[in-house]
Amino acid sequence: MLRFLYIILTCLLTGIAGAQDINGIWKGKVVMAPGACFPVYNIELQIQVAGTRITGTAYHFSDSLNYVRENFEGLYKKDSGLIQIQENGIITFKIREDCVPCVKRYALTYHKGVGNVVIDEQLRGTWTGKATDGKTPCDPGTIVLNRMDKATFKPDPKLPPALTKRKAELVKEIKVDTGNIRIDFYDNGQIDGDTISVYANGMPVVSQKRLSTQPVTVNIRIDLKKTEQELIMVGENLGSIPPNTALMIVNAGNKRYQLYLTSDEQKNAMVRFIYENPAAATKTQ
Repeated sequence: MLRFLYIILTCLLTGIAGAQDINGIWKGKVVMAPGACFPVYNIELQIQVAGTRITGTAYHFSDSLNYVRENFEGLYKKDSGLIQIQENGIITFKIREDCVPCVKRYALTYHKGVGNVVIDEQLRGTWTGKATDGKTPCDPGTIVLNRMDKATFKPDPKLPPALTKRKAELVKEIKVDTGNIRIDFYDNGQIDGDTISVYANGMPVVSQKRLSTQPVTVNIRIDLKKTEQELIMVGENLGSIPPNTALMIVNAGNKRYQLYLTSDEQKNAMVRFIYENPAAATKTQ
């Protein structure tokens, strides 16, 4: 009978662990091969889960002056507790020119102490990867991530002149009722070499990406304690057909917006997101 109860309890605990909420910020360390530019560095995953789909942002950094930012997508198999994450490529970075970042794929599981065992919530597993050329493999490794209350990485706060010396022209204010927003940038019209950088509340989220028919994607996680979030697009050049123009597609929950942004040597384009709590809005109706 005791053995039977133990089996039932184990199954219940396994089921609970497999359905854990993994939304949030997870931080750990990555050990690379000997001779790498950064043999040991920090990694921070900012994970958002909708159903079984995972999206988010990965920061690889040794300090505020050496970092790589990547978006990722993945799958959360809640029945087995398996978390699969694939980085989509580099969005912005600031490292030595002779260093080559590694785009990684993670296979993780959730862990937490039970009974008298006291440990922090953790994601543990393995990773594999390839260099940014898409061909050269990176030596695989293991990884342990601990849940954090807030983000610990802050890029170098020094802002470029293109952001500080140009006027930020407000294009539109958009009211949103979700904490997760996906934004896709495309070249507007003829592909003419337009290159952009994007800042969210003064923080770089895209660095000198060329626009084309394939999207430059930004996933924004709204700080629910701060009602307004500002996104600024900086035109890094004028392309062959001035000015720098971009088509911006915003997906916020079940709402979709299409905007046309323009930037030149005097102005940048700004979009302001205003968060409205859906529960509060329902009560006032």
